[in-house]
Amino acid sequence: MRQPVFSTSVTHSIVQDLGVGIVTGRFDDVPFPTESALCEHYGAARTVLREAVKMLIAKGLITTRPKQGIRVSPEHNWNLLDPDVLRWLLERKFSMRLLVEFTQIRLDVESGAAALAARFATEDDKAQIQAAIGRMYAAEKGDDDPLHSDIAFHVAVLQASGNRFYLQMRDMISAALHVSIMRTNKLKGVHRASARDHDRVAQLILAGESEAARKEMRDLIQGAFDLINELPKRE
Repeated sequence: MRQPVFSTSVTHSIVQDLGVGIVTGRFDDVPFPTESALCEHYGAARTVLREAVKMLIAKGLITTRPKQGIRVSPEHNWNLLDPDVLRWLLERKFSMRLLVEFTQIRLDVESGAAALAARFATEDDKAQIQAAIGRMYAAEKGDDDPLHSDIAFHVAVLQASGNRFYLQMRDMISAALHVSIMRTNKLKGVHRASARDHDRVAQLILAGESEAARKEMRDLIQGAFDLINELPKRE
């Protein structure tokens, strides 16, 4: 038995381990452990374990009922808008269908966000977009992280839209982009996105060209979508 852990980080460690286990099928053919068994396995107090269980319930991964204990929920009940769940799904095994569906959402959400950003972005929002583009150019010279700078741009546009629903999707989109961008860049034979392509979107947003920004962002993501559709042929 492990020694009891009282750090607040233990809850998140349990959620991570059990979440990955559920998504990757560790509990498909065996009963889910009881609360007491989980406490013993992780060396955690019941209060800590119960908090982890609540978090997994919120993610739609498990249910608990009196006399039935903890059970894994059917996959169609999992919360795909939760960034942890989406990341675990994308990383467990390559799923063309999931990546395609995610990119279909991006086509509408991010193009709409770009159009709104061109109309409503504040000066601080514009500065964040410009900073992200600057990071992408720096990444092309090896002076910044190409993946993180790319994601920073897309998150900055969602922020600049001023739409609270789009903003709520930033963590989900950020998490999924980690997987999506790495795969599309692999197909392109490069390790970074084109700063110039993203800069065209940024300049239209900064110029207040709403419909042009919408189209340019959609074209940008469509390019990634076209590459994703090549994956079965090339992987």
